Amino acid sequence: MTDKKNILLIGEHAKESALAWKLLQSPCLATLYTSPGVYPGAIHVTGLDPRDFEAVADFVEKQEIDLVVAGDTKEIVDGIADALSETRAQVIAPDAECARLEGSKEFAKEFMSMNAIPSARFMTVTTDTYDEGVGFLESLPGPYVLKADGLASGRGVVIVHSLADAKDCLRDMLDGLFGEASSTVVLEEYLDGKECSVFVATDSKDYIILPTARDYKRLLDGDNGPNTAGMGSISPAPGATEEFISKVRTRIIEPTFRGLEAMGLKYRGFLYFGIIDIDGEPMLIEYNVRLGDPEAQAIIPRIKNDMVDLLIDIAEEQINRTVIQVSDDTTVSVVVAAPGYPSHTVVDNLVTGLSEAIGMGCYVFPGEMKKNPTGHLVSAGGRILTVVAAGKNYEEAARKALEGVEAIETDGKQFRSDIGLYI
Repeated sequence: MTDKKNILLIGEHAKESALAWKLLQSPCLATLYTSPGVYPGAIHVTGLDPRDFEAVADFVEKQEIDLVVAGDTKEIVDGIADALSETRAQVIAPDAECARLEGSKEFAKEFMSMNAIPSARFMTVTTDTYDEGVGFLESLPGPYVLKADGLASGRGVVIVHSLADAKDCLRDMLDGLFGEASSTVVLEEYLDGKECSVFVATDSKDYIILPTARDYKRLLDGDNGPNTAGMGSISPAPGATEEFISKVRTRIIEPTFRGLEAMGLKYRGFLYFGIIDIDGEPMLIEYNVRLGDPEAQAIIPRIKNDMVDLLIDIAEEQINRTVIQVSDDTTVSVVVAAPGYPSHTVVDNLVTGLSEAIGMGCYVFPGEMKKNPTGHLVSAGGRILTVVAAGKNYEEAARKALEGVEAIETDGKQFRSDIGLYI
């Protein structure tokens, strides 16, 4: 049996909650430490700033941490894997150079182009090339996709329907709509199709494909309302047949890893491929250098493998000995969001009913929550928690998840009632 491992899980969202839940089931786990998130069964490390890499390195040595799992984009892009490379711990995350796949939309699009990965036509625009950008927009039929080059907390992608709005939005972004993140803007051709989230785990030499998912970005039922960081997800993704995933593997995943290898880069950790199905042909929308939220909440309960074993195989470059085992169940995850989200989020509302939802057979993964001075759970951000249910099909899982959501009590809660039903 593998020696038990001490693990530090960095992150504070519902996807880290799902990971913590899974890790805590493993007989290979010694102790799970978390920062800044607080999860039942794990030891919350108070006072540790995950973005203070020197402090994290000191903690790793003092607590004899074997594995560090970095869940949040910011720490990964800023180079936590590089900063901890001389410590005793193995980091389950790519280094900063590989993380540019998510950290820079410009880099990602140029990488796709250089490696003949099918994707939308694009142009990179700065203030100096605004007029050329307008010309590119005029060459497109619309709708129009504008992406901040850098990280913008999940808000940096804008889709508008009129050319006039696209020109105005481009100017606003270049003028600082998303701060420094939009000092460079990537304009893209709009692709109309069904989306599919494909995740792989890789040790830099080999990879395995995890369960697929589809997430729901719009706030309101029927895919209406503003874009969000995600209001729910389903797994498996509808239409993700063996034939389709085989195309994703040969046309997108493998060219990605060949391209990284050609650049002398070794990618280790989880990599997300945002895929869109155009008449049965996959095209790549974007990369994320981590598991997705809310997709992780739907796929992790379907993975039968020991998660600590999987992380060890990634760290030891032995992932080829892993055979992924996936439940036949369908899962539906529904995000419970705070009033005002995503634009003017109201926080500090009391949140109750978690145990009731769990008692109904749901998984409840806390997200942006905290305890107030009286010890009660309150909202601390836009996406408060995620309720997940499994079933024989989307309809059954959706019904169970919504029953769990109804058990959650918090003022002004927002959620979509059509996750798994609107496909």
